[in-house]
This record gives sequence, C-alpha cells and structure tokens, in this order.
Amino acid sequence: MNWQDRIVSDKNILLGKPTVKGTRISLEFVLDRIANGWPEQVLLESYPHLTKEDIRAVVASTTK
Repeated sequence: MNWQDRIVSDKNILLGKPTVKGTRISLEFVLDRIANGWPEQVLLESYPHLTKEDIRAVVASTTK
C-alpha cells in the first residue's frame, strides 16, 4: 500500500493539515484516537468514511 494515495494536504481543508483523502478527518485526529486506545473497529464504526486501509495509511505515514 502506498500511503501517499490516501493522505492529502489541501490549503482549503483544515488549513492544509494532512487529511484522509475525501474526508475532513486529519491524521492528527486519527493518531490521537489510536494513542488514546481506540480500537480500529470503534474508529470505523464512529467514522464510517474511514476504511481499514485509511487507518493503515495514517500509521504508515508517520513511520516514513
């Protein structure tokens, strides 16, 4: 998986913060939820626009 296909920055969305493509969900937001112990399934249920691949892309983007 290429995380760059799923993560975008647009100056018109959230002041250019990196977001999951097609959403207004920032990487910072997803990573904060993960850091606070949210299981993947809870993220997916709470934010139906997110996919498992999106969550993996967010995590992968922090390790590159």
